[in-house]
Amino acid sequence: MAYKIAVATSDGVTVDRTFSSAEHFAIYEVNDKNFTLTEKRIPQKSQNIATENCENGCGSGCGSGCGSGGGQHSEKVDLISDCRCVVCTKIGFPIRKQLEKLAISVFDVNCSVDEALRKITSYYQKIDNHQSLRK
Repeated sequence: MAYKIAVATSDGVTVDRTFSSAEHFAIYEVNDKNFTLTEKRIPQKSQNIATENCENGCGSGCGSGCGSGGGQHSEKVDLISDCRCVVCTKIGFPIRKQLEKLAISVFDVNCSVDEALRKITSYYQKIDNHQSLRK
């Protein structure tokens, strides 16, 4: 079963962006345990302006960093709505809830893109094939 993973990375090598500070998302397509970079998705400029003052990385788009989200739906969530999960260094609670409603998993990590994708694809391979996660 093929699926997509969105990664918040500035250089394609490390997962080094919070959800709110991501200037783009690298989209990887996964088939079995093989993953391939297929595209970069760039949010509209208006979204970047709305979150540029968000010091806490809450990703709410409110610009204050409060994490309240102001009840607004994130354009970045829509941008990756066809992905199975998103990988970033940090994500705020309001955005996490929006992603949960779309059944998109969130992985907060500090590692290389390759390491994150290897571990996540292995995890999903086991889940999809009803295998134990225990070693």
